[in-house]
Amino acid sequence: QVQLVESGGGLGEPGGSLRLSCAASGRIFSINTMGWYRQAPGKQRELVAFISSAGGSTNYLDSVKGRFTISKPHANTVLLQMNSLKPQDTAVYYCSVYQGGRRYWGQGTQVTVSS
Repeated sequence: QVQLVESGGGLGEPGGSLRLSCAASGRIFSINTMGWYRQAPGKQRELVAFISSAGGSTNYLDSVKGRFTISKPHANTVLLQMNSLKPQDTAVYYCSVYQGGRRYWGQGTQVTVSS
């Protein structure tokens, strides 16, 4: 089993910054993909960014490219630095790990961008 705990959400201002953190525990494989998804009210969940287990490969949703940065400072930790926030970034953000043919989810953290 894998447990994921997100932190760092909250209220941000347009043009401001927030940083999300996800700590994974349990049976973490050496080879996996960690990432962040988000789901806004009335919309489908979408992939925001993911990073390979070695941290050498990243990918981003087009609308966040150049504003968000995903990183993996430790094997079991993934961060999402969100800069130049926009109101349309408002959503519940979920940390996710994909390994061994299974996807695991965190409980989600609310990010609200408003002035």
